[in-house]
Amino acid sequence: MIIFPAIDIKDGKCVRLIKGDFNKMTSYKDSPIAQAIKYFQGGFNDVHIVDLDGAIHGKSINSIIVREIIKKVKLKIQIGGGIRTIDDVNSWIEMGVDKVVMGTAAVENTGLLETACSKFQNKIAVALDVKDGLIALSGWKKQTNISAIDFIKKIQNFGVSRIIYTDIYKDGTKQGPNIKDTVELSSKVKIPLVISGGVSSLEDVKKIKSLNNPNIEGVIIGKAIYDGDIKISDLAELI
Repeated sequence: MIIFPAIDIKDGKCVRLIKGDFNKMTSYKDSPIAQAIKYFQGGFNDVHIVDLDGAIHGKSINSIIVREIIKKVKLKIQIGGGIRTIDDVNSWIEMGVDKVVMGTAAVENTGLLETACSKFQNKIAVALDVKDGLIALSGWKKQTNISAIDFIKKIQNFGVSRIIYTDIYKDGTKQGPNIKDTVELSSKVKIPLVISGGVSSLEDVKKIKSLNNPNIEGVIIGKAIYDGDIKISDLAELI
């Protein structure tokens, strides 16, 4: 199972939101670059980065910071936020990221998603931010009536490398991830899932790992690391 420590970037800073609400945002003192170095030195292989400014504005805003991270550490980076075109995908791939995460654009334009998967094989992940089983878009500000399970079944044969499944009600709350719904979803689809949102302790991570579910590929941890609830050194022992 892959453990993805998270870096969410807003206005050049590491931040965390609660339930996707930009009015409930906490900024942290370490820069995104310093945080990436901490993860790398801590023994991690992967990192999950979201350009929150990009998600809001529909175009990459923090690529210079991500470029610096790529220069300084040998981490596999999956990057999301504001990726709306094939050119956006191409520029990230050329920069050296491991996976490009499409969210809003993937849901609103499945043709674009299919083209991206075909052109950049095994490089495209899809982020589904879900509230009551329905997908939310545009930095979680736009609620749709699209069922997550129906959408995944629709794109199942495109070649999507992984689905990042975030329960918005859980995200940033540290109330524990929505393991039940993710496990249920994993039994109905073929694309590997990554659990995101609500991880509060090492026990949560151990619980997910103990499932030994081949279709749950990993877990993303953010706020619990930044607030000190989970030590990077302890988390690294679970890799």
